Amino acid sequence: MHPGVIAEQQPDKIAYTMAETGQNITYAELEATANQGAQLFRSLGLNRGDHIALLLENHPRFFQICWAAQRAGLYYTAISYRLQQAEVEYIVENCEARVFISSAERRAVVEPLLDKTPKVEKYYMIGGTVPGFESWEEAIGAMPSEPIADQQEGQAMLYSSGTTGYPKGVKKPLPDTGYGEGLDINLMSALYGATEESIYLSPAPLYHAAPLAFTMGMLRYGTQVVVMEHFDAERALEYIEAYEITHSQWVPTMFVRMLKLAEEVRARYDVSSLQCAIHAAAPCPIPVKEQMIDWWGPVLFEYYAGTEGNGFVQLNSQEWLEHKGSVGKPLTCEVFICDDEGNVLPSGESGTVFMGGGGEFEYFKDDEKTSGSRHPKGWTTLGDVGYLDEDGYLYLTDRKHFMIISGGVNIYPQEAENALITHDAVIDVAVFGVPNEEFGEEVKAVVQPRDMAQATPELAVELMDYCRSQLSHVKCPRSIDFRPELPRHPTGKLYKRLLKDEYWAKA
Repeated sequence: MHPGVIAEQQPDKIAYTMAETGQNITYAELEATANQGAQLFRSLGLNRGDHIALLLENHPRFFQICWAAQRAGLYYTAISYRLQQAEVEYIVENCEARVFISSAERRAVVEPLLDKTPKVEKYYMIGGTVPGFESWEEAIGAMPSEPIADQQEGQAMLYSSGTTGYPKGVKKPLPDTGYGEGLDINLMSALYGATEESIYLSPAPLYHAAPLAFTMGMLRYGTQVVVMEHFDAERALEYIEAYEITHSQWVPTMFVRMLKLAEEVRARYDVSSLQCAIHAAAPCPIPVKEQMIDWWGPVLFEYYAGTEGNGFVQLNSQEWLEHKGSVGKPLTCEVFICDDEGNVLPSGESGTVFMGGGGEFEYFKDDEKTSGSRHPKGWTTLGDVGYLDEDGYLYLTDRKHFMIISGGVNIYPQEAENALITHDAVIDVAVFGVPNEEFGEEVKAVVQPRDMAQATPELAVELMDYCRSQLSHVKCPRSIDFRPELPRHPTGKLYKRLLKDEYWAKA
């Protein structure tokens, strides 16, 4: 299946709705604009396996661009609109995008890319133009709305930060089938009961792997998608009632924010239409999930997976109530828990979580990281630590090295450390996660200043602002402490674990 089939059968059916404005895009409109986009890509000489990149807010044009690339056999990289210019520049260059598309709202970040991303052959802007960027609307408006002659399936190639802090593109093989062929199994239906009559709410940024995959999957089989331009706890409840939402996908931070609304506010909205609320991306505290099940009913489905697509683990509410804290049982793979030597551990013992048989991937242009994710038997890992119980349910007990998960966003501290160490007042720095009631974790920095006499609240504010000038704010410390020396081995290795354990013990 694909949207073209639905457009032919039900041209006026709503494909997606922008929740805040109420703007509806029909399947006929989605099909026509996606065809025009694909025609444009072919006219520019882009063929199967070539790359494009887009940096957009949750915009009505977002899906049109993705489906244009999807049907043209291209890799498309959706980039976070929260990133700073240097971060965007790195991803656009690294993914080898030949076309880059953004919006007038992002002009301050994307305009400087013109002289720094030489692999890009065409720059397009939506909602206006600046020098060097052509109008996306005018470009596709000049193209025919018929399908290209050689339609074939493309693939998203999204970026997931590595342990070095530099983002890595997760590249999966392109399907060997034609567009819409060999995709007869509707996973949204098989796993979550979605039908063409369902209505799916997406409250998160579409550039994230899960929101993009779920919404594209829903659109492929005719399910209407409602996109929140920005998440707001009460508005999410308002939209569930107003649009009679049946299916949705969340991160635990969103649950926390909704639960912290006043009781009279929560009671104001009817959420009885919900049949399935999917969540993942970060561990959900047991009390939070218990409260959500009490409130919404046993409609919560949790899963554990990664952008890498190497396996899928999930469970429903009833299973979770019987295995509290678990992220589920494997559906598309086998799960193995291994020690540092690669030996499989028995149930109940923690080790690195490996998946076998779930799907192939590589880290784009990073053979070392790709090989580091492989077990000698061919299994792959996301780097997480966990254990299996006697019933085969998986529990996660640690994070990838020192990765911080704050509000469902993966943050690697090396990026903030690299930024802060360049400040003149900083001699040494360690960045790690500390507990946060709402977000799960927040970013903390411990700094060794050039002079302890400078270790003032004013310097802490200055350093946080300095970091935010170079990185997305979510990656930067929310607080900074000062110490005369950090725990380093004479070889130079930083014992960050000692610092992290100290802060977690205090918490």
